[in-house]
Amino acid sequence: MSGKRKVEPKGDGITGFPFAPDREGSWKITLPCTKAEAESISDDLPDLAMLDPQPTLMTSEPDPARPDDWQLDAYVEAKPDKTLIAAIARLAPSAAKVKPVITHIPEDDWVTLSQSGLEPIHAGRFFVHTPHNADSVPEGMTGFVIDAGRAFGTGHHETTTGCLMMLDRLKRNGLRFDDIADIGTGTGLLAFAARALWPAAKVIASDIDPVSIEVTEENAAANGVPVGRGRSQVELVVAPGLAHRRLKTRLPYDLLIANILAGPLIELAPVFGNAVLPGGTIILAGLLDTQAEAVAQAYRRQGFYLAGTVVRGDWPTLRLVKRKR
Repeated sequence: MSGKRKVEPKGDGITGFPFAPDREGSWKITLPCTKAEAESISDDLPDLAMLDPQPTLMTSEPDPARPDDWQLDAYVEAKPDKTLIAAIARLAPSAAKVKPVITHIPEDDWVTLSQSGLEPIHAGRFFVHTPHNADSVPEGMTGFVIDAGRAFGTGHHETTTGCLMMLDRLKRNGLRFDDIADIGTGTGLLAFAARALWPAAKVIASDIDPVSIEVTEENAAANGVPVGRGRSQVELVVAPGLAHRRLKTRLPYDLLIANILAGPLIELAPVFGNAVLPGGTIILAGLLDTQAEAVAQAYRRQGFYLAGTVVRGDWPTLRLVKRKR
């Protein structure tokens, strides 16, 4: 994976910061690290669980010409003490002899920082940008404004970008869908994109996290996407997997999108498989290339075959089609 990687509850792309700075601003701890160390960092490490408040971590690849040399940044609300600095340093053993760089971030710089690195994303016909780039949508492209905020799915992570590219490919190939579900919607971006491609379809988007659905409602309003149960609208529900009455009522789907994680994708294969029409499509993302075969095999057992792949860095997006009987 190249570029930047954010580690925080609910998300693994650049999705903003889960806290706002106080009047004194906030602080950043910076250390070099290896790519392997960056990829091993998660939000449930024991050292971090003991900290209150927990830091927000971001790893990045400063120089693509040096793919093993990454950087770890930890953002905190208050000036870091020795305990916090030591906990962050333990995440990058390769930098044991390097003194961490401690930087104070004034409150006035916070908005700029939260948007840093969030350049507009081109994915097929889609152009995803923050409010800071609202006037930069190229002619002929479908633009979505997704602010850096509280949920995953700004389009800047390879998994989201891969899904957008896959949706665009399906449209270019002349495919049509009428009943669409976006499971684990995050910011709602993929549901919005599907609606833009097939405006007569019924679209439902769900997430296990109520905050994501709140964010999706905000993003729908910002992008002029009507929320509701009718055609050309996006219905929103809070649910794990397909465990909601509305999701079950609207079965079966001819397009199901799930950008979550490899483990849940495998676990939900029987549920998702039963929810899709024969000949229907499932788009799966959130898995590493080392996990792709295991995920694809779980769906082959449910009567699907692999019909296409979009690869972004280490993150493939799979299209699987349910065999007609």
